[in-house]
Amino acid sequence: MKVLKKILPIAALAATVLSLTAQDNTGVVRRNGASKRGQKQEETSGPKITDRMQGFFDGTKTHDADLAYMREIYRQLDLKNVAENTPLYFPEDVVDGQQNLFRIILGLVVDGKIPAYEYLDGREVFTDQYKVKVGEMLDRFDIYYQRQGDGDRAVYTIEEADVPTGQVLKYYIIEKWEFDRRSNRMKTFVEAICPVLTRGGDFGGDANYPMFWVKFDQLRPYLAQQYVFLNDDNNLPQYSLDDYFNLGMYKGEIYKTKNLRNLSMAQMYPDEDDRVRAQDSIDTRLREFGKNLWVPTREEYLAMREAEEEAAAAKELAVAGGDSIPERTVVTADEEKPMATTRTSKRAGRKKSSSSAASKKKPSTPKVSQPKSSSNAANSSAAKSVRRRKR
Repeated sequence: MKVLKKILPIAALAATVLSLTAQDNTGVVRRNGASKRGQKQEETSGPKITDRMQGFFDGTKTHDADLAYMREIYRQLDLKNVAENTPLYFPEDVVDGQQNLFRIILGLVVDGKIPAYEYLDGREVFTDQYKVKVGEMLDRFDIYYQRQGDGDRAVYTIEEADVPTGQVLKYYIIEKWEFDRRSNRMKTFVEAICPVLTRGGDFGGDANYPMFWVKFDQLRPYLAQQYVFLNDDNNLPQYSLDDYFNLGMYKGEIYKTKNLRNLSMAQMYPDEDDRVRAQDSIDTRLREFGKNLWVPTREEYLAMREAEEEAAAAKELAVAGGDSIPERTVVTADEEKPMATTRTSKRAGRKKSSSSAASKKKPSTPKVSQPKSSSNAANSSAAKSVRRRKR
């Protein structure tokens, strides 16, 4: 018994030592300084997007059975001539960690973090069959790069000076308008973005080269971490690029709508004036679609009626003042002449109104002229006959 009592503690100690040595040999590795430095480099190389964060930005898509209306609109965002779109172009270079939209998109596509899809001109299909190969895309648009490895494991590196940010002066976006009958709301969101290179054409002028499509849902987690300021009056970046698109702060003309013939607005309306009217009509119908579904309340109806009455009264006052076309807008180069004409018209209107009021106040009694000669005897007799009728 004494021998067993001495052997059991020794056996237990030997078993613990064997288990510890087995754990050391099966993958328990101590972290050294080199691994810590590598981890820090990975953390600072770029924003890390988790599956949970990506799921938050993906959202829930409306089922087709709940849709009562849907329209796909293709817009062109001009970064050069439209002030509302300048936050997408600047800064051209990386300044204090701030990048413009094209640098963000190209970096994510080259690093393989988000896929890019072929530009098919109105027949966009976002499937694996139409994914863009990074090397072929860079060669197609003459963007210099360095490649390490082959195949799917190839790593592409592009220097900052070789990124053609100064040539991306336009973007194409696919904008969707959906009316959800379950929530009774009109939803507007951007489905995809396409950067467009603007380069000199072979026969003079500028030519546009659409590069690829990127789905906006996959891009949103990265855009939410990039803040921009919208104008020069306030240099505090209060909105992210994700807010910029979701709040509709951009401004772009409609260059195409989804149709059976796959025609652009320029093909459907060759005349520029007709095309502008059609674009305005589409914009108005989309923005007024949700408003026309609801019956106004009594207060809203009375406010609308009051506004209509005020507009009608203003129109009548303009007509009484001598303006035969009260709703017209006259634009002249000289600013002093219109002011003088309006003042004179107002004075003329006042004179007319005062004369009409005076004519209403004074009784319409005929003037009696004394017979000076035989030539005006008929007039005097006519005057006397009028007096007799009044009596």
